[in-house]
Amino acid sequence: MAKSVANVHASIADFREQILTAAQNKTALSIEGGGTKAWYGNANTYPKLDTRAYSGILEYHPEELVITACAGTPLSEIEAVLAEKNQILAFEPPHFGSSATFGGTVAAGLAGPGRISMGNLRDFVLGTRLMNGQGQDLTFGGKVIKNVAGYDVSRLIPGSLGTLSLLLEASVKVLPKPAATSTLRCRIAQVQALQLLNNWAGQPLPLSASSWIGNHQGEGELTIRLSGAIAAIKAAIPIIGAAVNTIELDPKVAALFWKDLREHQLASFNQLGADQTLYRLALPAACGPLIVPQMNDDLVLEWHGQQRWITAPGDDATFAAIKQMASSNGGHVTRFKQGSNINPANQRFTLLSEQANSRALELVQERLRSAFDPAGVFATSRLP
Repeated sequence: MAKSVANVHASIADFREQILTAAQNKTALSIEGGGTKAWYGNANTYPKLDTRAYSGILEYHPEELVITACAGTPLSEIEAVLAEKNQILAFEPPHFGSSATFGGTVAAGLAGPGRISMGNLRDFVLGTRLMNGQGQDLTFGGKVIKNVAGYDVSRLIPGSLGTLSLLLEASVKVLPKPAATSTLRCRIAQVQALQLLNNWAGQPLPLSASSWIGNHQGEGELTIRLSGAIAAIKAAIPIIGAAVNTIELDPKVAALFWKDLREHQLASFNQLGADQTLYRLALPAACGPLIVPQMNDDLVLEWHGQQRWITAPGDDATFAAIKQMASSNGGHVTRFKQGSNINPANQRFTLLSEQANSRALELVQERLRSAFDPAGVFATSRLP
């Protein structure tokens, strides 16, 4: 499963040469693997540093629930190896294409439906091997769950979009596949769905994922997933049934739904007009329904309402209005995906400077970038 030592050494040497040359020429490199998330983040036209040559699973210990792989390893390869041992990546990372790589998955930091119950991708990273903007080969963390002393630098890489350093390898915690899964569905208003989900989240129920899909009038359909021991699921179904009239989906239909939700293949995600943007809102659990002017009729709520997807005009005025609305409710927003007529140079993220009490975070971010990348090799501005 692992590459030969000679090829590994050759890849590392090639990466170092590219980085040192970029530092000397005072230009930047845009790190890319399979390119399935190249659209995510602020656009740039810098030369690509392709990680796919550095591929392979280096270590996998099913009994220790840890896997270590090179950044260029296909994500599908890792998931196939885990499946052989009845194990999974519990945060359910989206692929957004068949060529998704392990390194791109970690760098993007995105998680799927299971994030609400299992935690974010960052929570599963145990250790990393990096190359900084000076060509130095650095290792942080380790390959066992209880091993961190000092600064947990590995947790900085998820979500950094390749703007801190080049990720060479990562060790992540994996989990056994749940013994049983059941998916329930019902018609319900958005406000009632949010109230029930918050109520259920405070109970010892095996609720592993949720999704409400509906219109801005508040009419829609709630889908929930129960995962865990067979006895726990059997005990939970009547509790949920006492509140709403649900039907249980066929396992194959349910599996396809959660996969399509994760990969944005549902119809609600595929109605993006040329002048529109798919906005991703991160909100507190207690936030009620929100109405965005001129938004499309379909909206999607995940993570018990803490992640919401809204399609609306992609102009700066609309973005500013949505940012204000999210901020006033204790959250923030991202221009996740943009229509073909939208200027790719548009700001994609809510800036730290636009969020309350974030000046300290700005200073930390500046110091981290200066320490990891003093020459600006990774300063592509893909992440502000």
